[in-house]
Amino acid sequence: MKSHRRELTFNIPSRRGFVNITREVQDAVRESGVQEGIVLVNAMHITASVFINDDESGLHHDYDKWLEQLAPHEPIRQYKHNDTGEDNADAHLKRQIMGREVVAAITQGKLDFGPWEQIFYGEFDGRRRKRVLIKVIGE
Repeated sequence: MKSHRRELTFNIPSRRGFVNITREVQDAVRESGVQEGIVLVNAMHITASVFINDDESGLHHDYDKWLEQLAPHEPIRQYKHNDTGEDNADAHLKRQIMGREVVAAITQGKLDFGPWEQIFYGEFDGRRRKRVLIKVIGE
């Protein structure tokens, strides 16, 4: 069995944003030499997410609007977590909704996706360096 590890780094200049990382994940799969297996992709920070969905700008706008309705950033005093001096309680909640990681199948050396599926990094408390782990396992 083969194993390959790669990290991506991000520094999103705004508080929130979505980045398509499908190409970087596929590159890591190719680098690994794995033909049949799985890839785990996870955000290594508790205010960021990795998820699979369609790469469509309207959908990304809808996610941002929906998440902000569910867990609005302001007023920051509405969250007990922010009593610690932080202002990112909403980002923790948004991450919980969008998820920490994805696992995808690898078949014949490629991501085995359905139509329109892409992998995204979701940032909910940006303006600083963060990492995503890609772990490829298989034969």
